[in-house]
Amino acid sequence: DRDMVESNEEKILHSAEKEDTALLVVGDPFCATTHTDMFLRAVQMGIKVKVIHNASIMNAIGCCGLQLYNFGQTVSICLFQGNWKPDSFYDKIASNMKEGLHTLCLLDIKVKEPNVEIMETQCKIVYDPPRYMTVAEAANQMIYVEEEVRQADVLSRTTMCVALARVGQDDQKIVSGTLEEMLTIDMGA
Repeated sequence: DRDMVESNEEKILHSAEKEDTALLVVGDPFCATTHTDMFLRAVQMGIKVKVIHNASIMNAIGCCGLQLYNFGQTVSICLFQGNWKPDSFYDKIASNMKEGLHTLCLLDIKVKEPNVEIMETQCKIVYDPPRYMTVAEAANQMIYVEEEVRQADVLSRTTMCVALARVGQDDQKIVSGTLEEMLTIDMGA
């Protein structure tokens, strides 16, 4: 899991110095800075590394008909939590749009997230149930950032979008529409 990889990187690398060690990841290993850092550190330590590339949304996105050559920087859209309403995605979308490029927006997932309230009050770690951002939530947050925070006319309710779910599976779903239409899209579980 992510916490194990990020907090026990040294343990994984030291194990790999002595014996064959594998790190299995979702998607392509070089799409995450944590995995790239671990690869570089292993090479610096003289550890023999073999990378087996995996399927990734970074290239599978082409299934929607948009050309990979026309994508700019990828962004992550984080779930708003209380007063924390990150809008860092906005600048990259603006930059991509200025250049006439598409933006791949990765929607937030919360898996194995510790419940902060229980940690603070009971001094024990209890994990919240997994939560996956929906297309409707992402659209709502994008509209909020445009209309309430940035007000720079980068995005509008008529901005065209494409939503994808379960790419490569028998039940994959691809839907196109305006940002406003995305507010009512249900891509399923």
